[in-house]
Amino acid sequence: MNATPETTSAAQGDVTRSDHDVARRDLENVERALIDQSARGPVLTFFTTAIFWLLVSVVLGYIASKSLHAPGSVMGPEWLYRLLHLERASHYIFDHLTYGRVWPAYTTALVYGWCSLAGMGVATWLIGRLTRVSIKAPAVLQFGAWFWNAGVAVAVITILCGYNSGLEFFEMHRVARACLFIGYLFIGIWGLILFRYRRQSTPYISVWYLSAAFFLFPWFFGTTEVLTSMPVAGVMKNIVNAWYQNGLFNLWLGCIGIASAYYFIPKVINRPIYSYNLASIGFWSWIFLGGLTAMTRLSGGPVPAYLVTISIAASILMIIPISTLTLNFVRTMKGHTGLMASSTTLRFTFVGTIFFSLAAVLGVVSALRSVDSYTHFTAWTHGQMHMFTLGFFSMVMFGAIYYITPRLVGCEWLSRTFMKLHFFGTAYGAGTIIALFLFGGLATGFALNEPTADKMGFYNVSGIANAYMPVKTYIGYVLFGVAQIIFAFHFLLMRLRIGQPAGEPTLLATPGEGH
Repeated sequence: MNATPETTSAAQGDVTRSDHDVARRDLENVERALIDQSARGPVLTFFTTAIFWLLVSVVLGYIASKSLHAPGSVMGPEWLYRLLHLERASHYIFDHLTYGRVWPAYTTALVYGWCSLAGMGVATWLIGRLTRVSIKAPAVLQFGAWFWNAGVAVAVITILCGYNSGLEFFEMHRVARACLFIGYLFIGIWGLILFRYRRQSTPYISVWYLSAAFFLFPWFFGTTEVLTSMPVAGVMKNIVNAWYQNGLFNLWLGCIGIASAYYFIPKVINRPIYSYNLASIGFWSWIFLGGLTAMTRLSGGPVPAYLVTISIAASILMIIPISTLTLNFVRTMKGHTGLMASSTTLRFTFVGTIFFSLAAVLGVVSALRSVDSYTHFTAWTHGQMHMFTLGFFSMVMFGAIYYITPRLVGCEWLSRTFMKLHFFGTAYGAGTIIALFLFGGLATGFALNEPTADKMGFYNVSGIANAYMPVKTYIGYVLFGVAQIIFAFHFLLMRLRIGQPAGEPTLLATPGEGH
């Protein structure tokens, strides 16, 4: 068949378009590499310090759990201290490692150390990638990260030494709160500046959530600091504290976790989000309703009844963002769930979204007065908190770190075995911790509502949950802790550039491999 001028022209046009596409992809690859290079220092600082606080929180969580069922053996047998002539040191340690001190130190290290630092590291990288803007003066972000770390260190140390503001998740000393706020100013404002100079006319849904998180956190953190420092009644302080906790989990950690899931699930499976309309509905309903559910924490307390009623109604309406988010994640993953067998990022992230849906549904159910009468003042609330922080947020952050780190250090993860052990240890360890908190809380709640509960005494009834504590301590926290030690060691190898040569990612299983 002879070539005509028309076919020759068409072929030349195809070649031109093909060359143009190749050139555009090469330009985008160079642009992404420059953005990653600019983010390398601060993001790795966030990740490294976050993993340090994760290990600290695991140790403190283990001690706090063990102190409830075996307080005398928290730090080992006393004969060992006598043998080493450290009796005075043992008394000092036991006096400072009581449950009342270790538990708030644990939650502070977990929420402000691990969760917040990991979240800010992922958010910094995501905003740079999604706005297509390189980070200028990254030392400013690193300075903010170290200031934040100083605040977490002061908070944990002062709590262990006996200081406590009496406000849950806000127990830290005022000096620690000042360090956190100053550190955040260097971090959060920088994130908003990147958003301001974005090169995308229409921001991605992940950027919506990240912008909301970075904008709202200083508002409720600073407002809580001001209001709780004023000479106001104790009831008002409790209302402010409940509002702060709600913002901390829903609007800070929640927005960062959802943004990460919205980015990495479509990215790994190379498929767009199922519905941007659903994503928009989910975002605005989450932001609006998520800020109104706080007073369910004070149900039955000496607060105006209408505040609790509004929060209960808002909690029920949270079904809207929960269903839209869950539907979007599930429909996006439809037909691609098999990729979880090979992709570490996808496996961690999608399992994290399942925990998110479960945690959100538990929040709706627990807000009902009939359910709250059984779960209030029990370990059930600890189970909800751990489902959100360990089940949802941590799993999503692990998935993000597995994706981001190779792009920053220039090599791939060394061992798929380490990755598998980390996933299963985290999933089963966190699942055990969450389940036993929930079961223990329910057992206590049913016992408290028995007609004979007053004859048993509150101490004996609340002690029912102790039957679940040894399993939670020796299986849950040990499994979870060993998994995090493996992850920390694996991450250290990556920081030292001891890994596989950059190229194809390290997969849990190669395509076609038997499972």
